[in-house]
Amino acid sequence: MGPRLGRPGLRGLLVAGTVVVLAAAGLTVALVAGGGPGQSAAGAEVRIPSVPAPISALSPDQIRTAYDVAPLAAKGIDGANQTIVVVDSYGSPTVAADLAHFDSYFRLPAPPSLRVLQPAGKVPAYSSHNSNRVGWAEESTLDVEWAHVMAPGASIVLVETPTSENEGTTGFPQIVIAERYVLQHKLGQVISQSFAATEETFPSVASILSFRSAYQLAARDRVTVLAATGDTGATSDEYNMKDLYTTRAVSWPATDPLVTAVGGTQLSLRANGTRLAPDTAWSDSGGGTSIAFSRPSYQNSVAAVTGNSRGVPDVAMDASCKSAVAVYGSFYPTGGRWESVCGTSLAAPLFAGVVALADQYAGHGRAHGLGLINPAIYAIAARHEPGIVSVDTGSNSQTFVQGGTQYAVPGYTAGPGYNLVTGVGTIDAASFVPELAKLAG
Repeated sequence: MGPRLGRPGLRGLLVAGTVVVLAAAGLTVALVAGGGPGQSAAGAEVRIPSVPAPISALSPDQIRTAYDVAPLAAKGIDGANQTIVVVDSYGSPTVAADLAHFDSYFRLPAPPSLRVLQPAGKVPAYSSHNSNRVGWAEESTLDVEWAHVMAPGASIVLVETPTSENEGTTGFPQIVIAERYVLQHKLGQVISQSFAATEETFPSVASILSFRSAYQLAARDRVTVLAATGDTGATSDEYNMKDLYTTRAVSWPATDPLVTAVGGTQLSLRANGTRLAPDTAWSDSGGGTSIAFSRPSYQNSVAAVTGNSRGVPDVAMDASCKSAVAVYGSFYPTGGRWESVCGTSLAAPLFAGVVALADQYAGHGRAHGLGLINPAIYAIAARHEPGIVSVDTGSNSQTFVQGGTQYAVPGYTAGPGYNLVTGVGTIDAASFVPELAKLAG
C-alpha cells in the first residue's frame, strides 16, 4: 500500500506524537521545522564529515559510521559506476533541488547523475494540498536521499508511476510497466521498492503471480530487487487501508522469492555514530510467512523457522522511529523543511546503497549487477561471517484498538540466527560488501 495514502510499509505520518493518516509505504514521518544551509561539496571527494542533523534525527555521518562504511570509502568503494533505481508512485516534483539542499547541508558530494523517468505514463500535476501526493513525495525523497548517503558515488534513477499503489492490485500494473522498462533498457543494477500490499488483499494468489514478470526479468539479467517488509509488525493493512488484520499477515512484493525483503531494527548510537548498545528488532518491523509462496531453496537452512513457506524478512536495517533520520523536502504548502523519518521505507534504500557498494566491489569498478542475492545472504549467515550481525532482542507483536475492541496479534521474537523480525540480522558493511561480492558476484 502506498502512503496511507498507500504504503510501502507504513501506517501513518507522525506529527508531534500524533499519527496522521498520511505517510507512505513503510514511511513514518515526524515533522520538525528548522535547519539551514551548509557548504556545497558537489564534486568533492567521497567523505562524510561530522555534520549534525538540523533536527532531532540521525545524520548521514552517524548512519555511515553505524554500518562501518568508512573502510570501504577509504578504498574507493562508494558505488561508482553503479546505478540505484528507486520506484515510487508519483515521485516528487522537487526531488532534484531537495537532494542538492540535503547534500549541501551535510557536505555530501552530488551523485554523478539523478534522472527522473515516467515510463508508465505522465504523472498528474502535483498539488501540495493533496495528502496522498505529499505522502508519496516524502517517500520518494527519503528513498533518494538515503540511498545516496550509503553509496554517494552511485547514480540514481527515480522512476515515477502515474497511479497510487494502494492495497490489492491497485497501482501494480503501472509499476510492472515501469520496472520492465528499467530492465529492458538496462538502467541500473539494484531496484529499491518502498511499497507493498498485504497478500490477503489480492483477489487470489494467481493475481499476485501475474505481476511477477519484472522480477523474473531482473533475476535473468542479474539485477537485484529489494522491498520493504512494512511497518505494522506481525500484521498488515486491510484493503481499506484504515484497519489492520487481526491475525498475522505479510505483504508482497517483499514475500516474493525473487526479491530481497528488508525489515527493520532500532539503533542506539552516540553522537559520533558508534553504538551505545547492540541493535534491537524494531517492534513494527513487518515479518512472518507467506500464504502465496512456498519456501525457496535458499531458506532450507532455516526451515525450522519458516516451515514450508517463504519467510520474511531476509535482512534488516535501521527503521525505528527512535533512531529516525533527517530528510529535507520542499514540496509542502509552506515550503522547505526538515523531517525526522523512520520505517522500513528507510531500511530498503539504505540496503540498496549497500548493494551498490557490493556491485562496484564485484565489478572492480565497472557497472556490475549481482542479481538475486538471497542465496548469498543465507550462505554468509550460515558461515557465521562477520558481515552479518545477529539481532538478538525484540519482537514484532502488535496490540491495537479497532472498532472499539482491543486486539493482540502475537508476533515473532528476534534471537541468534534467522528470525521473522530481522531475518538473518543486520550488516557490517566493511565485511558484508566483500563477502556478498565474492558469493554473489
